[in-house]
Amino acid sequence: MNRNNGKTIKVLIADDHAIVREGLKQILADTTNIVVEGEAENGLSAVQLVRGCDSNVLLLDISMPDRSGIEVLKQIRKEKPALAVLMLSMHREDQYAVRALKAGASGYLNKQSAPAELVNAIRQVASGRKYISPELAQQLANQVSDDRDEVLHESLSDREFQTLTMIASGMAVSDIAAELALSVKTVSMYRSRLLAKMRLRHNAELTHYAIKHKLVD
Repeated sequence: MNRNNGKTIKVLIADDHAIVREGLKQILADTTNIVVEGEAENGLSAVQLVRGCDSNVLLLDISMPDRSGIEVLKQIRKEKPALAVLMLSMHREDQYAVRALKAGASGYLNKQSAPAELVNAIRQVASGRKYISPELAQQLANQVSDDRDEVLHESLSDREFQTLTMIASGMAVSDIAAELALSVKTVSMYRSRLLAKMRLRHNAELTHYAIKHKLVD
């Protein structure tokens, strides 16, 4: 069902990088029937912005400084279930897209594809449909024949999964703590939990798993 019926699509942008927000606004500036109503630079501001606006689409960065985009998405889904949320990320689709869609996202767009696909993606999710790239559609089709018992990372929480990908990318626990604004103790707890859930012994096995399942570049 088309929720828009040709009316103006009101968009909110939540991204912690000002240059990204400006770039997105530039792409949409000359587009008919799409207007940017507001912007936020972190997760808390995004939730507050959504509460105060009657918009159609939220463009939400998956990597926010105070809270993960997935956590923000889940809260917004509870408070504004009719709002279409299009997740934006620098990560490849196979790393976070399925997790975002399961959490209630209306679509997932890699930032590198944004100049070419952003307008189409916004119009699609505003109409009540899901947006996924052709590449992601192929990956989802391939997963149907996968041995699901091997996909242990799907049992992880969002923070545990984020910790997994950062460790596998070569980051130390102290660096992850600084990046996520968490204590070293908290990140170490996430690491211990994910190793236990995935039946792995140390970072080397974790990294091998992440590379095998294409969770890191």
